[in-house]
Amino acid sequence: MIGKTRPTLAKVAEPARGVLNLNLSEARFTHLRSLPSEQLSTWVEHYWYVGWDFTGQPPQQQQTLPHPNVHLVIEDGQAHLWGPRRLRFSKTLSGRAWAFGIKFRPASFQPFLNGAVHHLANRIIPASEIFGTRVSRLTGNESWPEMGDLMDQAEALLLGCLPQISPLVPQLNELVAEIARNSALTSVAQLSALSGWSERQLQRLFAHYIGVSPKAVLARYRLHEALALMQSTMAPAWTELALRLGYFDQAHFIRDFTRMVGQPPRKYVQAQCRD
Repeated sequence: MIGKTRPTLAKVAEPARGVLNLNLSEARFTHLRSLPSEQLSTWVEHYWYVGWDFTGQPPQQQQTLPHPNVHLVIEDGQAHLWGPRRLRFSKTLSGRAWAFGIKFRPASFQPFLNGAVHHLANRIIPASEIFGTRVSRLTGNESWPEMGDLMDQAEALLLGCLPQISPLVPQLNELVAEIARNSALTSVAQLSALSGWSERQLQRLFAHYIGVSPKAVLARYRLHEALALMQSTMAPAWTELALRLGYFDQAHFIRDFTRMVGQPPRKYVQAQCRD
């Protein structure tokens, strides 16, 4: 069994969104997520762990659609910070290995950075630039550590260096959460009416605290919703789906989906239906 865990923290109840390849064998690929402790719930959305064993098998590619979050990622004995991405993330899985990550809430990494998160967009930097040498405790010496151990170390690291937090951080986190759960939110004007901030204020706040524009966050979650619907039904009516998600027409939706996913919706559904 890949990746033993102990019940140190509660498992995430909601299914993972944005995972493009659903055909990876569970016997060879494990994806686990756990919630943080109550003390860190303002800061951390969840911890994640992926382990794979393709020894003697062809490499497999896994891709995910971007979320508007910063991640601290441990892989190959190194710790890096991944800024919010504009395009999908792609990883070729080969051999036997694992990775562990801290997914910060959308606006909650900014106090650690003490600067504008848009400077991290589409970048990967050493985690030591923000957390110093203490982050090396996370990389560990074990070749195949338990997820519970990694979570305990992550909690100790973060609880030992929590910065001051602006009241804007939880407000922005809740606003992004509303975008994620409410597919009827499709425009910055709607977001402005809901939040009470002007569209210009939203642009500034999102750039500083989240790293990507409100328009980009809306577009990403529209595609996350489309992907979830396609993966559950495998037979969507494209025009209806496009209009439901706020696209002007079917062609606009197909262009947006193809740019982000790398293939048109129909071709993606056909690929996921293969045995």
